[in-house]
Amino acid sequence: MFQKLFGFGQRSRRVVIDGLYERIVAASRQPVFYAHWGVPDTPLGRFEMIALHMILFLRRVRNEDGAAVREVAQEVTDVFFADVEHAIRELGIGDMGVPKRIKKLARMFYGRAAAYGEAIDADDAEALAAAVARNIRPDEEDWAGAQPLARYALDAAASLENQKAERLIAADISFPDAERER
Repeated sequence: MFQKLFGFGQRSRRVVIDGLYERIVAASRQPVFYAHWGVPDTPLGRFEMIALHMILFLRRVRNEDGAAVREVAQEVTDVFFADVEHAIRELGIGDMGVPKRIKKLARMFYGRAAAYGEAIDADDAEALAAAVARNIRPDEEDWAGAQPLARYALDAAASLENQKAERLIAADISFPDAERER
């Protein structure tokens, strides 16, 4: 379907999927998240930020019609979880422990997708700030980074809504500059 719609061959399709995921990861690595808002620059902190951006992307395309959009969303999700698996292995987790950790991280991801999505749908910055604080910095009461991160996520969700699905699934996706929330 993807090939018919866009005229892409299998190799080009892989380039588009990888390009889309790379843009999602690049958005999640904005220095302000780690240097100013206190997101831990650790494997788990980076997972949290990539997960947030994946959730924003998936939320944007969830109601789009067409098999091509669903296929791209599924493939990007598959690349995300393959990346998570690779990161787990890089941390030295053996083959026996990987499936258990992937299952736990998948539950975390889909739990966050529900909580963040509900707050974004309600345009509720307070609920979103509470959810990101609970998930990203559970060790820190009154985490100062929660409010700007929630505002950023709401801005990103609004920005993505204004981007055409055809462009998004062609890896022409853009996220706001988080530095503006500082």
